[in-house]
Amino acid sequence: MNPSSSTRGQIERTLSQRIQSLYRSQLEHTPSRVICQIFDGKIAIILEDSITQPEQVLVNNGQQELAEQVRSELDEALQPQLKALIEEVVGISVIDLLSNAKLDTGRSATIAILAESPQFRNP
Repeated sequence: MNPSSSTRGQIERTLSQRIQSLYRSQLEHTPSRVICQIFDGKIAIILEDSITQPEQVLVNNGQQELAEQVRSELDEALQPQLKALIEEVVGISVIDLLSNAKLDTGRSATIAILAESPQFRNP
């Protein structure tokens, strides 16, 4: 994909679809919704219903701390693949990924800091 010949919306949709596919292939879990928004040299990624069944079982059995640790380890394990996916789609190096999850709401968020602001075609 050539980002400079695509619109912002096309890149955001492609990222959303590819990230959802990454979760499905790596965790055998599909978030109900993946929202990507590009602004300046950053990408905000919000996942709805991102908590896996094993994490939910831990939460339901009063093991919140263990579930949080599992989520943290999963996020860390996926970071190299997520970084590569973003760089491939946007065509710009990712210099940092910041992630957090709320087990009680099932949402997780990642901010990707890019080396520079992407260029897009105007719609």
